[in-house]
Amino acid sequence: MLEKLVVVTRKTRLAELVERFHTRGQVKFYLEHGGGDFAQYQAEDAAYQRSLATVRRALDLGLPQQYLDRSLVPTYRFAPTDVVVALGQDGLVANVAKYVRALPLVGVNPDPERYDGVLLPWRPAEAGRAVAGVLEGRALSRPVTLAEAVLNDGQRLLAFNDLFIGAGSHVSARYRLRVGDAVEAQSSSGVLVSTGAGSTGWISSVFNMAAGVAAFTGGRGGQGIRLDWEDPRLLYAVREPFISRHSTARIVAGYVPRDAELGLESLMPTGGVIFSDGVESDFLQFNAGTSARVRAASEHALLVVKAPARAGHGAL
Repeated sequence: MLEKLVVVTRKTRLAELVERFHTRGQVKFYLEHGGGDFAQYQAEDAAYQRSLATVRRALDLGLPQQYLDRSLVPTYRFAPTDVVVALGQDGLVANVAKYVRALPLVGVNPDPERYDGVLLPWRPAEAGRAVAGVLEGRALSRPVTLAEAVLNDGQRLLAFNDLFIGAGSHVSARYRLRVGDAVEAQSSSGVLVSTGAGSTGWISSVFNMAAGVAAFTGGRGGQGIRLDWEDPRLLYAVREPFISRHSTARIVAGYVPRDAELGLESLMPTGGVIFSDGVESDFLQFNAGTSARVRAASEHALLVVKAPARAGHGAL
């Protein structure tokens, strides 16, 4: 039985600036003094507030509602009887999904004119229909593979899109990378490990760069590399590996099959980090003496979708 709706919201850019400068007037002065357009910030904020009001009305389904800012999600205790609605950009869904895991997650696009919304199939007025489908057991949900990094001291970090393993600043990361029986000492800008959901995101830019360099040098690139959301494999790439007396670059990209893992051992005295989904403030330290196993997690996220995930499935 599902007993409560948890609606995750996020502050708009204008709201964050008001927190910093205290009033809208001061924000307006700050932006326009620097050549910015205050009206754009106002319009974005107004659109979000309208969408939030619409979602509140649409979710009047007789269940208790809890509204939660995204900053509180890492410490909030979601119950197994919750239905979760995320109102924001795609990144909000990614950040929320790794905390709610297998709870039904409805992604709502607050501003379709501004956001593509790959993970946001629902408009604000449709939020009630999506949640009603979950409550009635007729919603179409799509499982999404999560990635995990597990340290040798037992600490664990989940990712919806990708994990970054490297240095916390713009210096070379040093580590040993293990893929199967192959082990290599590397110096690079860090290792990206992506899920299927993240395979069209950050890691795609690495392959785009490689394709461009390969094209310039007369080789062939790797554009179009992507995985389905449900694919149990992960995809990894080493960013800008450097070849020296102490580091090589034979292992630079590939898949992590189901039930397999990447092994990494830090060679950095300080400054090593592992973070997920671009949230640098939520990280694990990855310094000398620390090793990590990166693999597909046993849990899946569960996104409530509108269109069939595969041919033959009915839509909500």
